[in-house]
Amino acid sequence: MRKILGPLILATCLALGLYLVFILYSTNQTLLAAIFLGVLALFGFVYTTERAYAYRYLFPGLAAVLVFVLFPLIYTISIGFTNYSSKHLLSYERATATLLDETERANTPPYSMTLHADGKEFRLKLERAEGKEAYYTAPLALRSPETLKIDALPLASGAPVLGEPLPLREVIAQQAKLKLLTVVLPNQEALKMSGLREFAPLSKVYAKQPDGSLKKVATGEIITPNFKTGFFEHADGSKLEPGFKVYIGLDNFKHIFSDSAIRGPFLRIFGWTIFFAAATVVTTVSLGMVLAVLLNWEALRFRGVYRTLLFMAYAVPGFISILVFKGLFNNNFGEINLILNALFGIKPAWFSDTGLARTMLLIVNTWLGYPYMMVLCMGLIKAIPADLYEASALAGAGPLTNFFKITLPLIMKPLMPLMLASFAFNFNNYVLVALLTNGRPDYLDATLPAGTTDLLVSYTVRIAFQDSGQHFGLGAAISTLIFILVAAISLINMRMTRINHNQEH
Repeated sequence: MRKILGPLILATCLALGLYLVFILYSTNQTLLAAIFLGVLALFGFVYTTERAYAYRYLFPGLAAVLVFVLFPLIYTISIGFTNYSSKHLLSYERATATLLDETERANTPPYSMTLHADGKEFRLKLERAEGKEAYYTAPLALRSPETLKIDALPLASGAPVLGEPLPLREVIAQQAKLKLLTVVLPNQEALKMSGLREFAPLSKVYAKQPDGSLKKVATGEIITPNFKTGFFEHADGSKLEPGFKVYIGLDNFKHIFSDSAIRGPFLRIFGWTIFFAAATVVTTVSLGMVLAVLLNWEALRFRGVYRTLLFMAYAVPGFISILVFKGLFNNNFGEINLILNALFGIKPAWFSDTGLARTMLLIVNTWLGYPYMMVLCMGLIKAIPADLYEASALAGAGPLTNFFKITLPLIMKPLMPLMLASFAFNFNNYVLVALLTNGRPDYLDATLPAGTTDLLVSYTVRIAFQDSGQHFGLGAAISTLIFILVAAISLINMRMTRINHNQEH
């Protein structure tokens, strides 16, 4: 049984994988389908070949890295070299097919339509010229969401008796399915739904030419594709939507630094991101280190209680703490402003003033980050030999001397890589900005959405998803720059970790 079970599971996995590849390919996700097919082929090779036996334990992790890390990274970078946006969502082939599917009503009178029940099915009655020209259809289920073509027969003697027309609300309920219906008259004239109570002959708006251009059927005008702008364009330069995705090289990257309306906010947000990440590291490490030193003070009573209370801030999920602080800092009803108003008669506008909004972000992020640094520093301080403090006490040194001469130098080296990791994390701290300020208050001189409390990552998200233009390509270009910066920080972190390790040995 065990000999059969293994091959059976493998065959099932391969079959399911091939089905997934087929689904991806049928939805025009050719690149993703090719990657999954490659992973599937490698999967079959690893688990059927004795030479690759050692890789069977590594393959799941490597496949996950390829599909969930490398592919999104490469795909995002590739989008940065395109004009991908809300106006250029489709490929050239799909945009062409969409335009070729467009129809317009012919210059002939429409047929009035009534919907009649026939048991659990429906019949359509089409009538024109005051009843002189009338047709009916065979019974329709109107259940399938797919396009359906059906013939109509003349309403003459021998035709079935149609009941009373269904009310308008029933027609509205079936409207989506009726729009997919094409009724073909005996003279082969095709009718489509053109109104709630109308069917009319429809004709194609465009026809494809051998050179790839489109000809407007009604006027004969030629509309050519422009592979620089990603639009089909008329002779006068006017654009026809939808557009299509094209590769534009480094234009998005140039746009970031050449367009003053984008360059100004981008550089200001970049500077604030650097300052925010660095200031957060300084405040969290400073507060965490001071608390760690105090909690390691032997004479302090109830140290365990204080340690538990101070660590509770880290135990609460971050997004809950952020939302709680958002309520505390509320301009009108927040407890912080109520206290400040009672003591000093002031009610700071935390969310509308740039300086106060940035200060609020730093306060909340310090609260979220200091417990982690406190625990790290407590562990590092415990590792310092007690003999050093005893020798310092014999020399008559005080607490400040012990801290700056013994504690700080000995914990800074192992703490430095963690500080760099904290800097990289806060460089991309999207959740804090999204939940607390959403980047606001906004810059008034920016053509794209940009806020004074935005970090580069939240600025990218707003460009890509919140603007009416949805500039995915530009957002991907900024994401690529962020990736390069964070990767550089990570390499520095790894190098410093290696240097510290070598010095210890």
